[in-house]
Amino acid sequence: MTSRGAGTAFSRKNYRLSTEPEKSKATGIVNSRLLNDYLHRVFTNADGNQPAAAYRKHVTFQNLQDHLDRLLAEENGSEDSRDQVAEGRLGPSTVVLDHTSGFEGLLLVDDDLLGVIGHSNFGSIRATTCVYKGKWIYEVLISSQGLMQIGWCTLNCRFNQEEGVGDTPDSYAYDGNRVRKWNVTTTNYGKSWAAGDIVSCLIDLDEGTIAFCLNGISLGTAFDNITRGAGMAYFPAISLSFKESVAFNFGSRPLRYPVEGYRPLQDPPVADLVKARKLLGYLKNVIHIGIDVTEGKLVEKDTSMWQLQGEPTVLITLAHIFNYFSPLMCKVYLVEDVLMTFLLSILERGGAVEAHPLIQQLLDLMWLLMEEYEVHECLKQLLMSLLRAYRFSPIIPDLGLQIHYLRLTIAVLKHEKSRKYLLSNVLFDVLRSVVFFYIKSPLRVEEAGLQELIPTTWWPNRFTKEGKESKEVKEESAEERLRRRAYERGCQRLKKRIEVVEGLQVQILKLLLNNKDRGGGEASRYIFLNKFRKFLQENASNRGNLTVLCPPEYMVCFLHRLIAALRFFWDGHKAKTPAALSSEEAYVPPQLFYNGKVDYFDLQRLGGLLSHLKKTLKDDLAAKANVLIDPAELQAVTMDDLDEDEESATSAAQRPSAALAIGGALARPGWLSSPTLGRANRFLSTAAVSLMNPRRPLGTLEKIKVRTLSVEQRTEEDIEGSHGNEGLLLGRPPEEPDQPITENSLLEVLDGIVMMYNLSVHQQLGKMVGVSDDVNEYAMALKDTEEKISRCPKRRRDIHEELLKSQKVFSEKLNHLSRRLAWINVTIYSKEKMQDVYWLLRVCIRTIEHGDRTGSLFAFMPEFYLSVAMNSYSALKNYFSPVNNMEELPGYEETLMRLAAILAKHFADSRIVGTDIRDSLMQALASYVCYPHSLRAVERIPEEQRISMMKNLLAPYEQRPWAQTNWILVRLWRGCGFGYRYTRLPHLLKTKPEDASLPSLQKPCPSTLLQRHMADLLHSDRDLAPSFLNSVLNQLNWAFSEFIGMIQEIQQAAERLERNFVDSRQLKVCATCFDLSVSLLRVLEMTVTLAPEIFLDWNRPSSELLLRRLAQLLNQVLNRVTAERNLFDRVVNLRLPGLESVDHYPILVAVTGILVRLLVDTDVQGAERATAVLLADPCFQLRSIQYLLGHAEPSALAAAAPATDKRHFSLHTYTEYISAEELAKVDKMLSHLSEESKQAAATTLPTSEEDLCPICYAHPISAIFRPCSHKSCKACINQHLMNNKDCFFCKATITGVDDFTKPASS
Repeated sequence: MTSRGAGTAFSRKNYRLSTEPEKSKATGIVNSRLLNDYLHRVFTNADGNQPAAAYRKHVTFQNLQDHLDRLLAEENGSEDSRDQVAEGRLGPSTVVLDHTSGFEGLLLVDDDLLGVIGHSNFGSIRATTCVYKGKWIYEVLISSQGLMQIGWCTLNCRFNQEEGVGDTPDSYAYDGNRVRKWNVTTTNYGKSWAAGDIVSCLIDLDEGTIAFCLNGISLGTAFDNITRGAGMAYFPAISLSFKESVAFNFGSRPLRYPVEGYRPLQDPPVADLVKARKLLGYLKNVIHIGIDVTEGKLVEKDTSMWQLQGEPTVLITLAHIFNYFSPLMCKVYLVEDVLMTFLLSILERGGAVEAHPLIQQLLDLMWLLMEEYEVHECLKQLLMSLLRAYRFSPIIPDLGLQIHYLRLTIAVLKHEKSRKYLLSNVLFDVLRSVVFFYIKSPLRVEEAGLQELIPTTWWPNRFTKEGKESKEVKEESAEERLRRRAYERGCQRLKKRIEVVEGLQVQILKLLLNNKDRGGGEASRYIFLNKFRKFLQENASNRGNLTVLCPPEYMVCFLHRLIAALRFFWDGHKAKTPAALSSEEAYVPPQLFYNGKVDYFDLQRLGGLLSHLKKTLKDDLAAKANVLIDPAELQAVTMDDLDEDEESATSAAQRPSAALAIGGALARPGWLSSPTLGRANRFLSTAAVSLMNPRRPLGTLEKIKVRTLSVEQRTEEDIEGSHGNEGLLLGRPPEEPDQPITENSLLEVLDGIVMMYNLSVHQQLGKMVGVSDDVNEYAMALKDTEEKISRCPKRRRDIHEELLKSQKVFSEKLNHLSRRLAWINVTIYSKEKMQDVYWLLRVCIRTIEHGDRTGSLFAFMPEFYLSVAMNSYSALKNYFSPVNNMEELPGYEETLMRLAAILAKHFADSRIVGTDIRDSLMQALASYVCYPHSLRAVERIPEEQRISMMKNLLAPYEQRPWAQTNWILVRLWRGCGFGYRYTRLPHLLKTKPEDASLPSLQKPCPSTLLQRHMADLLHSDRDLAPSFLNSVLNQLNWAFSEFIGMIQEIQQAAERLERNFVDSRQLKVCATCFDLSVSLLRVLEMTVTLAPEIFLDWNRPSSELLLRRLAQLLNQVLNRVTAERNLFDRVVNLRLPGLESVDHYPILVAVTGILVRLLVDTDVQGAERATAVLLADPCFQLRSIQYLLGHAEPSALAAAAPATDKRHFSLHTYTEYISAEELAKVDKMLSHLSEESKQAAATTLPTSEEDLCPICYAHPISAIFRPCSHKSCKACINQHLMNNKDCFFCKATITGVDDFTKPASS
């Protein structure tokens, strides 16, 4: 037996075979007769027959190699003819994509030149080989279902960014995205494709036809009479838009759906295939035949329980087989066609994977008898083939194909040495192994067999025509009940089948998270941890570049399987260590965020950049957590900050492994959506543009010394700790309890799960709700059509037939969508998935609570923990209902309250500096107070926290985003204000409503408890009330002035004769300013009601000024809105889209509410003061108050007499929204003001111009300034001194203001 080269697994040096009979006993090799029989039984002829014993040549280990050579050469005589160039084909025998000249646009192409990703508007590429005669086929694995045109083209076809394959003469394409075929013109053809489908492209150059198949099902002839003849040869080609991706199989792997009579463009390796199958047969014989040494005969053995058992005869026989078999197993075609098929056949006998130890034995053999590089390549190709087969298998009712491939994957990963190699070098580096945890959703439910699984369809009918859930719950009919129950039974059948696949996927993760397999190096879990962290880094740092991200639909499935595996190990550790926490109490301890043991890349922290936090909080870290920052690290960071061209200190300090992650070449993670599962390291550009140059030399990263260990450098001891070393838990703060949580490695997995949810899972959960929305829309359309059919007159048969057609279309669509929705509800929105998201919410809440107790160190927490807490609650509330009810979750009320406490405390937390996260917290709190159940949760938090929240809400509106806090105060008041009990504005009721689940469309649910806290704060804190109210009045003045300015521009544009369009953004800003004005007026109404003494108790220093400012603004608003035929009226009557919310009612009832509180619902003294100030304002017009009750001016009535249909605004017409008691108060107010204004007019003496305030010319002079003695009215000087201490006139600094009374002698 000759060696296969240096280092061969079995060479003469290792196995010295002796011909001497006596040596056989010493070596354990059987006698020559038995050996001869054994070898002849193992190495049978091609026909499987053995020659009679008399005619058999005696075979020993010495001549076995020659014997094997003869056997393997028997049927390979035709090898030479096979290797000849096939007629009808031109080009290299190995067919790949032409990356040198055959492309147009920007493209990313995989290393194997078979996978391609579009990186421009519409890039095109062709293959290196063409055909001109015969029948040919190639396959395309669809990895994304977007815009692509796949087919054939000639060398003369010229493509560009607008025209691709099928858009030019002599190019032909199928487009499954738009379900069309293309050859200059386009017509309908085929079916829609989805990610995970395989398109077969067939060309018959003898008949001149082109056809396509989808997953092996023919779509029919697409083109006939294609151009043939001299110079006409067709290349496989594709055009694809940005970020779409496919992989080609020209024959380098076995075709998934071969078609009889058609040849693949690349010939299969026939000679190697024959040889490999023979050798596999010999291997099977070795497994099947045993040697009974005591009896001296051969025996049949049970193959499933075969073991090597150290028999030298068998071992040496296998060594000879593997001598030939090993090199063949490095070729992808042979691995997929021979090895994978054989391994799958072993598992076909059924039973658990553990019941088939033969696969483990075969993997042992491979590691023993093959070169290391051969085993590595073989395992890599085997996993790639398995992953490709899993991903591109069609969905069948029992998911049998997916289960089959997952079972073999588990069997391979059960082998410890293979698992560690694959984890270290293949699973996350070369393969998109997350695909193994994905269950694709069938786009065509008929082919997936869902009609048989769910024969009866059903959809909810609880929606009104406007899309709201109907208030009256209609009694379900007997027929509907039967349909619903049959549908639910079908969904349960589907769920059980999907749970089998999910269980296998969790098994894979349990194998990868095994931390007990320390034989021969690091345990699998620690290899997985490092790879998992790198995977998260690639997805976190490339969020803007869509082509390098793991698709969100994969991430959702991966998250749920990882949670299941994590909780399994967590609770397993709890069972062994009773003092540890159970997974129900899981959280991430705060020290992980600052001790540098876990890499968070360049993700934002609550307190800002990590480099900044390390500098500013280094003393706190030393005092509280006993963590010392390496001075060299701080110095490096500081130096890096000075260099603008260099990478940020954060990424340098946090990502010491960046050079390793980038790999010294292009920063190209393995998540490119290429279905060949390889890295797309070739960037093709016809414009010769390089988009991938690193911004700085990678070598400079090595200059920075950091204490933080890179992901690749960490060991088990660095993570778990030992002998006093706490590992990941280094630097425990005093506030953190000294009790074991769980294994440290599981804490890092948990941290990664939270990060995954933030990266893309939440976004995907929201996206998939669209199917449910489609069902509701079609259900409403069907219901509407059925009602029209019932009302249709019998004589109008034409209309009746059209309605029946519509009914049929809607019913078919609903049948399809309801089955697809069943699949989505099981795989994404099931009760178990909901519990996973709820568990994640509770983990985040506990983590934030523990972090908050650490004081200033809370700033180190990554922002995504707060984001996930808010988003996961939003998902539970909005995405999982009505299939599952959040209120049924255990501990729901307590969780709601704890989340409310977090929002209330941290929306104004000075430790949080990021504007985005602060805005998110504010919006979450604003949404929280819109719903009764979550508002009650806010009311249940400790009183101290409630008061603190209200104090933060009442902070002055300057220098901060105030609109959200104002909205929160408005929601707390809504339902208590004057005419403020509406959900939608009265004039919008007849229009089509928006989504009824929006926070702004919830029924009023005021909080009297929080109102009481607000009143107490305004009463007790004499500085708080003036600063808050002045800021509210300032913002109201700004918002209403902006609104008036904008409606003037809109009116001018509308009056121009030429046709013109008002910018929709301008309309939106205008409506926003109006809404802000209304909400600010409501907050003023709330303040006047809860604490009227702020305006009416003139013993307070700023009360009179605040009342005068309020009166001035109210008069301004009333005058602008109530004037007859004014600007406001004209713009409202235009009814422009975008200005729907602009109307008289919301703003006038808000102003009326304030006036009623000041003039009617108060004591006599207060009413007198308010009346005096209101009447003293020069802008006051009694007509504006009369307008509220529909009393128009006489002149206006006379002018409008002919137009009898013209309706005037009046509060009396809104009796559903305004109570009789409220209307009576308005009448009383009008009477009071009419009387007082008459008296004021009678008693007011004419004032000379010299005695009027020189600033406003509205009030008499009443104040004199010190020291300059200039004069004005009190209102003007008080307002001026709020912002400026200089005199109006001489700019001298005013030291005091005295009352001024005109001397009597004058």
